[in-house]
Amino acid sequence: MNSCFRLFIALTLLLCSSAASFAAPPHKVDRPPLSERWFGIYVDNERVGFYRQNISESPEGYLMDGYGSVRMKVMGFSKEASTRETYLVSKNLSLRSFDVEQTINGSSSRVSGKIGDGVIRLKSEANGKTTDKHIKVKGDVFPGPALNIYPLMRDPSAGKSYKIVTFDPEESKVKDVTITVLGEEKTPEGVPGLKLRNNLYPFVNNDIWVDSQGNTLMESVRDGLVTTRSEDPKLLGAFVGGVALAKKDLIYDFSLVRSDPPIKEPKKLTGLAVEITGWNDALLLLQEGGQTAARLGAERVSIRTGSLAAAPAASEPKKPSEAYLKPADKIESDAPEIAAQSKLLAAGINSQEELVKKLASWTAEWLNDTVDDGGGALASFKSRTGNCQTHARLYTALARAGGIPTRFVSGLVYLDGKGFLYHSWAESFIDDRWVSVDPTYNQLPSDPTHLKLLEGHLAEDLAPIIAIIGRIRINVLETKY
Repeated sequence: MNSCFRLFIALTLLLCSSAASFAAPPHKVDRPPLSERWFGIYVDNERVGFYRQNISESPEGYLMDGYGSVRMKVMGFSKEASTRETYLVSKNLSLRSFDVEQTINGSSSRVSGKIGDGVIRLKSEANGKTTDKHIKVKGDVFPGPALNIYPLMRDPSAGKSYKIVTFDPEESKVKDVTITVLGEEKTPEGVPGLKLRNNLYPFVNNDIWVDSQGNTLMESVRDGLVTTRSEDPKLLGAFVGGVALAKKDLIYDFSLVRSDPPIKEPKKLTGLAVEITGWNDALLLLQEGGQTAARLGAERVSIRTGSLAAAPAASEPKKPSEAYLKPADKIESDAPEIAAQSKLLAAGINSQEELVKKLASWTAEWLNDTVDDGGGALASFKSRTGNCQTHARLYTALARAGGIPTRFVSGLVYLDGKGFLYHSWAESFIDDRWVSVDPTYNQLPSDPTHLKLLEGHLAEDLAPIIAIIGRIRINVLETKY
């Protein structure tokens, strides 16, 4: 494997946490920072990936788990990778066990194992083959996520240097690393921190800034060519949500949610009931549009769709908000071109349901499907290109122009033979109820594998996806045909 690429992958494995500024002189800490943190990965200041890591306590020490995805073009070559990793470490951060899954250019592998009595016992799985391997080691071995915290749990005084052994799961071997404390210094962006340097990569410096708790603020390789920066999850969430809904390679493997068991003949499905585990309980559970949802316990919810959705309670139908009839950013239902096209398509139509069907069908045919977002409704109307978000915006604008209350929604949809992927569609208010409409796949109503998780088309509406992406699992409870 090219050393430049190993550098990229290792960057995702080195991240620890981010948070407060460095407000006090460096001092020893008793434990690593216990929290969840998010990072953006950049090449020449262009974001090419992201990484999330969580550090929590366990009876044996600490659990360090993380996941991320990166796509880069450097020095004439292009590489794509995603990773999921879990490390169990002792109180002094030394490695006890590990489980690392990686997908590099579409090729998946897994390395897992334990360390004890001076031996790392690991199992490698790749290309349908399983290999067992024993690696003899002397003394403690540390995982990548522990390297930036290590000096602060010893002595972070300027000039201190530490030689330790780290485990590289990509190459399934150990390597010697020297970590040097350079002293207090602001990051290139002006944030106070403690600067460290290690020689993890050959021929280049790996500079790291951490705060007083051991949270990583920034990493820089080759004088800023490659950087990882701590970021606000809400801001990073908009980026992650955008690439997930676009089903881009950067996040495809990472965002795919496999179901257990797989769904047979999804096109013939009339109803679906699933359990989602790993749910973030701070998120709303969305109803309507042919869907009912309920909480089953901590981080567990159920969603029922189609003929398996619970019947709505008898009550007066709710009048939809007037906002669902008005133009909005990128949903220009008042644009002359949009209004004229909606009126043209409505000619000879006798019911709202017929009009919705006509608008969805026309949108699916008008737009050429791409992985890139085609922008707002008006822009895509003119360019005739865009992804599922683009389809949903254009349809929503046409429907609102035609007097049909319509909203933009996002969630998961089943891809036959693969699993669930993030997707956007719409809901229109017809005959006193919300009906799911998919203008990408020309479905009215949308098939029962559409699991609605979010409402709204703005970046801030999509940002909550970061709380569940890469974490949730789906168990199929019931199917109906």
